[in-house]
Amino acid sequence: MDHTPAHSRPKKVYFFGTCVVDLFFPGAGLAGIKLLQAAGIDVIFPQGQSCCGQPAYNSGFLDEARTVAWSQIKLFSKDYPVVLPSGSCAGMMKKHYPTLFRGRAEQAEAEDFAARVYELTQFLVDVLDLKLVDLGDPIKITWHPSCHAMREMGVGEQPKSLLRQLSQVELIDLPRERECCGFGGTFAVRQPEVSGAMVTDKIDAIAQTGAETVVSGDCGCLLNIGGALEKAGRPARPKHIAEFLWERTHARR
Repeated sequence: MDHTPAHSRPKKVYFFGTCVVDLFFPGAGLAGIKLLQAAGIDVIFPQGQSCCGQPAYNSGFLDEARTVAWSQIKLFSKDYPVVLPSGSCAGMMKKHYPTLFRGRAEQAEAEDFAARVYELTQFLVDVLDLKLVDLGDPIKITWHPSCHAMREMGVGEQPKSLLRQLSQVELIDLPRERECCGFGGTFAVRQPEVSGAMVTDKIDAIAQTGAETVVSGDCGCLLNIGGALEKAGRPARPKHIAEFLWERTHARR
């Protein structure tokens, strides 16, 4: 696959940490920032950032979602890329912010903001053309792609291309990998039985691979899958790709 950078290499980027990273997977956010910094990028983390607005948007509270979205747009106002360790939140910002402000005075600014949004692995591959050297021990992993990353951000091969650069990592294809894990944010609350059946299918597929670790780019998926794996007593453990890449390439130096 040709990984020639499609965009000019920036000197600075904004980093949007996301709620789930902040509350449950802070190591993933820190690892994402470190990966960018190690690639020579100046990372700006606005302290006033909050939710992307997706829970309100998905629940039909458009005015509330618009208020949250506008506060983020104003906070990330300079012309720097906005990088997120989440295809779900990135999809909200890139695809749905313009819709929220369509026909309003803020439309042009919302569209400009959306055009600067990248999912982390998308940015590492398509913009930075990142090259990795594996420093870890041999390990078998499998990859779970999130629905929003695939379908809204167009992130497919980018994370796998990074993982395949790691010489001591055996990446095993996940059966029916394009199927949802059942989280879906509010979906898991509104349809718990359906959600539970979906995540059971997912952890059964993970077990088929024999992988020690299931890697993903969305912490919502990892929260759901990891909880199901632990409850079922399965040995595989979840890890965000940013944290996995950092540990494999830098932590042991």
